Amino acid sequence: MHKIWLIFQREYLVRVRKKSFIVMTLLAPILLAAILVIPIFLTTVSDKTNTIQVLDESGLFRDKFESNEKRVYIPVQGNLETLKTAFLESDHTALLYIPKLELDNPTGIRLYSKTNISLDNKLAIENSLRQEIETLKYQRSGIEQEVLDKIKTDISISTTNLSKEGEKDNNAFVTTGAGYAAAFLIYMFIFIYGVQIMRGVIEEKTSRIVEVIISSVKPFQLMMGKILGIAAVGLTQFLLWIILSTVVTSAVTASFKDKLTEAQTQTVAGAGVQNPAAVKASGASEILTALDNLNLPMILGCFVFYFLGGYLLYGALFGAVGAAVDNETDTQQFMLPITIPLIITFVVAQTVIIRNPDGAVAFWMSIIPFTSPIAMMLRIPFGVPLPELLLSMGLLVLGFIFTTWIAARIYRVGILMYGKKVNYRELSKWLFYKV
Repeated sequence: MHKIWLIFQREYLVRVRKKSFIVMTLLAPILLAAILVIPIFLTTVSDKTNTIQVLDESGLFRDKFESNEKRVYIPVQGNLETLKTAFLESDHTALLYIPKLELDNPTGIRLYSKTNISLDNKLAIENSLRQEIETLKYQRSGIEQEVLDKIKTDISISTTNLSKEGEKDNNAFVTTGAGYAAAFLIYMFIFIYGVQIMRGVIEEKTSRIVEVIISSVKPFQLMMGKILGIAAVGLTQFLLWIILSTVVTSAVTASFKDKLTEAQTQTVAGAGVQNPAAVKASGASEILTALDNLNLPMILGCFVFYFLGGYLLYGALFGAVGAAVDNETDTQQFMLPITIPLIITFVVAQTVIIRNPDGAVAFWMSIIPFTSPIAMMLRIPFGVPLPELLLSMGLLVLGFIFTTWIAARIYRVGILMYGKKVNYRELSKWLFYKV
């Protein structure tokens, strides 16, 4: 155990002292803050005002287009061909041509522009035309627009969890987002640090340093020390990211608070909501309440367990692959079978598990050790029965023990074997070699 601890310390200290580790640990929270804040901040930046000429031969839309800070509509008269020539000489954005129309079949409308028109402008003009044609149809049928406006009703369902402890408000988007974020982090960390184990083993093997190391320690001790040391590096970086991301994001958000509030209000208002301030306050309150009602200690505790369990399970296999080959190019044939369960789980998670976290597919994938680290983290925010959670954890521990045994049998032979192309048949023989 003492020798495993020494290798653990070496692997940990070598990696946390690297400039790349320090730079990424400090840079990632800043990038996260930028991803969260910059898109919203950019919505507050004034865009160029688009000037749109309107040639309305139908006479139905006279003074119906309302100009705003994004689009200014200018009525024009005359021959279409003449106006198109004049438009090319102007600095206006587009020329909207509306021929004489039948309300039941409004065809022939065309939008001319010097370059490809933006989707935002096209949709805004279509929406204005659609609303005005609908209004004209209502008037023709004897129904007033005010009556229809009163009939239209927006429905928003509030969801609440019932339990013996009482009632707790929740939000499906918040719950899904929490589970997806945790599952994605585990998926990403397993790949990043698993590959680090594999590359470290290959490097030591090809440089022949391992021959000196195993003269003092057993191959199993070397493998376990390396796996546990890199696991500690991953946990350290993850915890630092949480702390630094919270600090940086809070500071940046606070500095742009007024602009963010204005952007959110404009977004809601653009959706056609009658009372943007009330809707925004209600939506924000619902999200914050749902976040407060999430069982964060449970989620974080399970995240640490499934991160470590999944990493140790796959890390041992990555280490075995590194010991079996002489260079990174030869790892491809062994990497695919190892990574397929992770990739399949992540794909299925986005299409099946998120939509039905209590279904049969979600249940079995959260129980099988090779898929449970990702699948179970998606289910935990929704609530998982304790027997299922304990069964999943127990099987993951057994899965780690099993893969470690296999990896150790391969590692002890492969770490000292050079210049031989290894296949699956050869690996199966290594499992029963007596060394």
